[in-house]
Amino acid sequence: MLTSTSDRSRTNARNAVAAAFLGWTLDAFDFFVVVYVVSAIAKDFGRSIPAIALAITASLITRPIGGFIFGLLADRYGRRWVLIGDIIFYSVIEVLSGFAPNYTVFLTLRLLYGIGMGGNWGVGVSLALESVPLKWRGTVSGLLQEGYAVGNGLASIAYLLVYPRWGWRAMFFIGVVPAVLTLFLCLRVEESKAWQQSRTDIATYRHALFKNWRVFLYLVAMLAVMNFISHGTQDLYPTFLQRQRHFDTSATALISFISVLGAIAGGLICGRLSDGVGRRRTMVTAVLLGVAVIPLWVFAPNKALIMLGAFLMQFMVQGAWGVVPAHVNELSPAEVRGFFPGFAYQLGVLIASSISYIEALLGEHFSYATSMGILAAIVLLVGAMIVWLGPEKKGVAFSK
Repeated sequence: MLTSTSDRSRTNARNAVAAAFLGWTLDAFDFFVVVYVVSAIAKDFGRSIPAIALAITASLITRPIGGFIFGLLADRYGRRWVLIGDIIFYSVIEVLSGFAPNYTVFLTLRLLYGIGMGGNWGVGVSLALESVPLKWRGTVSGLLQEGYAVGNGLASIAYLLVYPRWGWRAMFFIGVVPAVLTLFLCLRVEESKAWQQSRTDIATYRHALFKNWRVFLYLVAMLAVMNFISHGTQDLYPTFLQRQRHFDTSATALISFISVLGAIAGGLICGRLSDGVGRRRTMVTAVLLGVAVIPLWVFAPNKALIMLGAFLMQFMVQGAWGVVPAHVNELSPAEVRGFFPGFAYQLGVLIASSISYIEALLGEHFSYATSMGILAAIVLLVGAMIVWLGPEKKGVAFSK
């Protein structure tokens, strides 16, 4: 009986991690589809590149709405069914984006998509991390966060294989396949024991929220600067490769995919390291090393060095991000773990949502390399300071 229970627990943990990972992967895939085809959408709708970059910003602006709604629902009704509803919602919006007849409809759909994207991270990460043993928390944290990088990689493959033949609209349709698989896995996951133990009445729930407002504000500040770092080094990088370095579709996709490999490696390695050396120390080391990589990342003289720079930059950026799911969930009170991490994360996204638009404007007036390099240096240094000055609760128990 004990063996059966243990096997069941391991199977449930694997399903929970896989569901959260694929949900975040699908989320990122749709987001990066827009990133790769900014120029094509601008041409099709007769708009400027900054106008289409605004559609990227639109998806970021509405994410706090999703984090708020789906986070509250997850604490009230459980992680599993709320995650399923969220995936269905944003998958439908993803397909509809491919049918958008004009810029106004497309922008509206991106606003709606942001709501679904905002609900996914907090609920999925809480479900997964509450389902795995403590000794694997850092490793799983890195794995989960790199679903974002995998989504980016899949988008780059679609850009290479789908876009040249069927255009940008078809890229929004192929996300339906992983969505179905994710829903299947969600149906096989049991609700987390931590959520069942932390369920409480409305008055106690409200008290937990207000009692921990200082921690919440710190998480918002930390996640804001982390989003400045990630979006500032990712969102317009394909545009930089296309417009300033004049690389074709194949070269852009290849370099982007190499950066994804760096991101995955960084997330997994740094997530694992954080279990030993600590969450803050790992994150600060990664972002400071990111500053040192900037010259190679955007100013390298040839393609081979640009590939190396792209790999190393995302190794550092996503290495720091690989620690975030575990770090944020450990700092969040048990009673509000469905709401706290996700809503703080999405408010951070909202604060950082202007970065792509600012880079696009500066890139048109100066150069994308100068714009991205200066902004990356600023946010990486500020990020190191904020993370180092914050609290840490590495290894805190999620369930009794």
